[in-house]
Amino acid sequence: MTDQSIQLASLIASRLCHDLLSPVGGMTNGIELLQDETDPAMREQCIDLLAQGARRTATRLRYFRLAFGAAGGFDDLLPVAEIKELVLAQAAEGRDIKVEWVANAEGFSKPAAKILLNFALMGIEALPRGGTLSVAVEQRGGEYEIAIRAEGMRIAFGEDVGKALDGTIPTEELSAHTVPAGLCRMIAQQTGGGIQHAKTEGALVLGAVLPNG
Repeated sequence: MTDQSIQLASLIASRLCHDLLSPVGGMTNGIELLQDETDPAMREQCIDLLAQGARRTATRLRYFRLAFGAAGGFDDLLPVAEIKELVLAQAAEGRDIKVEWVANAEGFSKPAAKILLNFALMGIEALPRGGTLSVAVEQRGGEYEIAIRAEGMRIAFGEDVGKALDGTIPTEELSAHTVPAGLCRMIAQQTGGGIQHAKTEGALVLGAVLPNG
């Protein structure tokens, strides 16, 4: 394993820990309150808190399992419905984010699924005040064309994330925040595809073209 591979794995692990800390912390608080609470109504609220934290944790683990991990079984293609479900669930954790989904594909190759999920993650994070996340996928000939547009009152997209997508930041200088963008760039390079991005005052567009296979 190279130093770059170790660095990338460490950053992904840091990102996972960061994003799972909030829902797991919520469950911890719920358990602590439940242990000391005797009022039935308050105990019911504690149980609701635990259930909410468990759902959020499970959703994020499923999402990250495909976005960062080697999941997907032995099938050549991942179901479109499964990827859509994960994006909708992740967006539901944001602040008033509406998802528009158009996918003309029989299924997603693992590289295409990872690019789409990481793009969607960046798009959701770019909408701290809510907005619309538009996902479009076209499978034609031997290629996947993926486009994600995040549109809202405020677009949060740091210059460092753009540089990670462009490849102007070396792997050793990536952070837990920029590692999804760096991973997208690496996948595109390894598969012979390409990615691009553009930001305006009210929108962020992320695009990728990947070989089918």
